[in-house]
Amino acid sequence: MYTDEDLNNAVDKGIFTASSVDEFRREQQSIKHVTIADEENIRLIGGFNDIFIVIACALLLFSSLWAVKSIDPRLGFATFAVLSWALAEFFVLKRKMAFPAIMLLLAFIGGVFKLSMEVFSALDQQAIIAATGASVIAAACHWRRFRVPITIAAGTAATIGFIVSSFVSTFTTPDMLNVLTDWILVVIFACGILTFLFAMYWDASDRARVTNRTDTAFWLHLLSAPLIIHPVFLGVGILNGEEGISSIAIIVSLYLLMSLVSIIIDRRAFMVSSLVYVLYALSSLMSMYGDVGTNFAITGIAIGAALLLLSALWHPVRGKIVTLLPSVIKQLVPDAK
Repeated sequence: MYTDEDLNNAVDKGIFTASSVDEFRREQQSIKHVTIADEENIRLIGGFNDIFIVIACALLLFSSLWAVKSIDPRLGFATFAVLSWALAEFFVLKRKMAFPAIMLLLAFIGGVFKLSMEVFSALDQQAIIAATGASVIAAACHWRRFRVPITIAAGTAATIGFIVSSFVSTFTTPDMLNVLTDWILVVIFACGILTFLFAMYWDASDRARVTNRTDTAFWLHLLSAPLIIHPVFLGVGILNGEEGISSIAIIVSLYLLMSLVSIIIDRRAFMVSSLVYVLYALSSLMSMYGDVGTNFAITGIAIGAALLLLSALWHPVRGKIVTLLPSVIKQLVPDAK
């Protein structure tokens, strides 16, 4: 298995010429009737060996954590993080394995977070601030060493955790308790918008989507969508038993808007990562009028059929929409063909 990044490296090393690689890509596009950007390729699993390595690494990491944690929890989490880094030195830096890279990155940052929580446990509410701050630093160090695309999204998530926890710690006063939750939702929503813009920065730097930068943008889009829709979901009170036509209409309208954005930027991940919210909203609406299980099934059928139809018509629909956009936006998104 190879990726566009592998082809680019082969060109850099003189194995292939740039013209031959471009011709190969055009041939593949003509066969599949799609462009490389439309495929939304990401490096996830290169083969079953990736799964095998992930299982083996997980056994080693969690067994070591279990064994050492009984002696000292802090030493256990430190061992977990150090082993995650050490394994990445071989399987990521040397072997370039995608799936183990993702697993070991998450294990390393998770280990650092839990270790920090143990170390700063005496700080009470400030412990989470210290732990998320340490996680941001850990993600930055991991990125400088291994350049795993998901690291930027993981570091962004840790940064958002640091911002939210700092906000809560700063404004947790008796006078602010009534409005604190609403402001937290506003902060999370703002972080979601900023994450989306950050993802677009990476996307715009590789409109053809032939480098690892497109993988980085993919994970950021996957993170940004729930951050945008979840605060709205909570704000309209759907989880609090306050389902109504107006609140559900807001969620569905927001999802339709996000679907339109997904088509424009050619990112299905942005739309799919928030799909669970609209499914819940529509099934809640239908449950007002009948059996919950049956209505959820009907909702799933309707949404599934709509997504399949959209997938079949993705390219002509996107082509018509993109042609109507101003040139300043066209320069940030993949070409529509």
